[in-house]
Parts: sequence; structure tokens; C-alpha cells
Amino acid sequence: MSGVTVLLRRNLLVAVLVVAVLWMPSTITAGGWARICAGIVLAALTGAALVLNSRAPVAATAAVAATTLVGAALDVCQDPMLATAWCLYLVAVERGPYVRTLVTTLVGMLAGFVLVIGVSPGLGARVAVATAALCLAWLVGTAVGRRMLSERAAERARLQVDLAREVHDVVGHTLGVIAAEAGVVRALPDAGEAELRETLADIESQARGALEETQRLVRTLRDPGPTLDGLPAIIATTRAAGVSVDARLEPHGPVDADIGVAVVRIAQEALTNVVRHAPRARCTVELWETGKEIAVRVRDSGAPGPAPASGGTGYGLRGMRERVAALGGTVAWGGTPEGGFEVEARLPMRKV
Repeated sequence: MSGVTVLLRRNLLVAVLVVAVLWMPSTITAGGWARICAGIVLAALTGAALVLNSRAPVAATAAVAATTLVGAALDVCQDPMLATAWCLYLVAVERGPYVRTLVTTLVGMLAGFVLVIGVSPGLGARVAVATAALCLAWLVGTAVGRRMLSERAAERARLQVDLAREVHDVVGHTLGVIAAEAGVVRALPDAGEAELRETLADIESQARGALEETQRLVRTLRDPGPTLDGLPAIIATTRAAGVSVDARLEPHGPVDADIGVAVVRIAQEALTNVVRHAPRARCTVELWETGKEIAVRVRDSGAPGPAPASGGTGYGLRGMRERVAALGGTVAWGGTPEGGFEVEARLPMRKV
């Protein structure tokens, strides 16, 4: 059942209850065909406005308030503005957080309440109920609206962080590979035209692939990203950059999409760091499953000789920690006794 259908049924139920309980008894006993017909027409208009409340809450609130006041004046309605308060709640949810004159509005309503009591004490109880209902509907609706705005803002911020992390992983890895390939060819004293063309073709392919994936990320912010099946392609790209990679990928069952994305991105970032900082090192990528966890480890032997200068910002390792923490896993990195570097992440094995 769609959300629109649920809202329509809810509004219809409220309309039936309001008309049946607050309008029909007074209309039937009003006396005189003119007043009975007027009561029926006003009740029908009230019910129609309540049904359409979700589509046009401001108009529905105004319509219900008008019919209720006229009905009370004709003594064919016993509604102390409860139906109006029901419609006003939705107006407050949508517009209450943006209104800065709430205190003035409440003071004005209370002043009117006191004035009515002073002029006609017999109306005191009914006006008190109406005032309380309207004020409560506005206050509760405004609170709910502010909470919804806060949740939407937090969701937008989370999506922006996720997008930035994805773009960093994709572009950082590709640019690292391109820089490594260009550096290797530039260091060759006798590089031939064929070798240069092959390197340039590979650089072009890497750049186009990064551009396409970045465009996909921008188009679909909620895209789940790559699956674990994409890990061999990232390893092949790293090998093309001149890094010797030994892949030890054990078979595993189906993995939750978010977990798969995290594993691939962590391995990608770790391999990017190898390309940047230790392009002449030997590297091992391991993937295995331990019942309730799936683990990935990237370890390099360290760069023989001076490592190339790095333009890194440290966002990659921080992004790993944020990504893993959001999924309830752990990640650790540090140097190895052999002088290399190791990154290991463990994530819950949420199978699908």
C-alpha cells in the first residue's frame, strides 16, 4: 500500500469521525429545514477539506476553521476547533520551523481568549478548549517539523561525506597509478616511441575510467558502489603501474552491498598508498572470511631506496576509519618488521 493511499484513508477516517460525532447530532436536532440543510452543507465541506488536508494543509485549515465558526454560530456544530487543530498540525510541521513570530501568535490568541471570556463568560470553557487545541497543535507540529529538518540536514551531510570519500578513493587511486606510470617511463633513458605510446594509451584509459566513475557518483549519490567482484580489476590496475601484487582472495559467500563497497575502497586506498609511497615494493592483498567477519589486508615490503615525494593529505586513512566505524568494523595500520606498511580491516559478515 502506497504512502498516498495510507494518508487518504487516514484523512477519510478522521473526516467521517468529525462529521458523525461533532456535526450530525447538532444538525439533526437543530430544527427547521434551513438550518438542517445548512448544517449538512457545512459538514460536507468540512469533511471534504479534511480529506484533502495532506494535499493543501493551509487551505484545508482555513476552510475547516470557517465552516466550524459558521456552524457554531448556527448551532449545528459542537466542534471546539478540534478539526481545525488537526489540520493546523500539518501546517505547523511544514511551516512552523520557519516562523519567528510564534510568541506573538500565542499571545494574540490568549488575549482573544481573555476578551471572549470577559464579554461572554458562558463561552469560556469552549474557547479554552479551542485555544488549547490550536496552541498544542501548533507547538507539537513545529517541534516535529524542526526534528524533521534536523534529520534531513544530517542525512545531507552524511551523503556529502560519503560522496567526498568515494570521489577521493576513485580519483586518488587513478591519479596515483597515472603518476607512477609517467614516472617510470620518464626515468627510462632509452624509452622508444612504441613504449611511450603504450604508456600514454594506458594513462588515457585510466583517466577515462576515473572520469566515468566520478560522473556516475555525482549522478547517483546513493549508488551502492562497487562489489567485491571489482577487487581483481583494482589489483590489475595497480600491477599496470609497476607494483608487484600477490593476490590471495579466498572464496566467500554473498556479502552485504555496503560491506562490499567498504572492502573494495579500503583495498583501493591502501594500494594507492603503495603506488604513491613505495612503487618498487612487493605487495600482498589478502581477502578471507572468518565466520562472522570478512577481512582484507594489504601489506607491502617497503620501497627499496628513497620513496617518492608524496602529495597526500591523510584523508585516505581517515576515510578508512570513518567508513569502517559506520559499519561496526575495525581497521588498523602501521609499519611491519620488514620495513613495509600494512593495512588490515575487519567488517561484520552481513550476508544477503
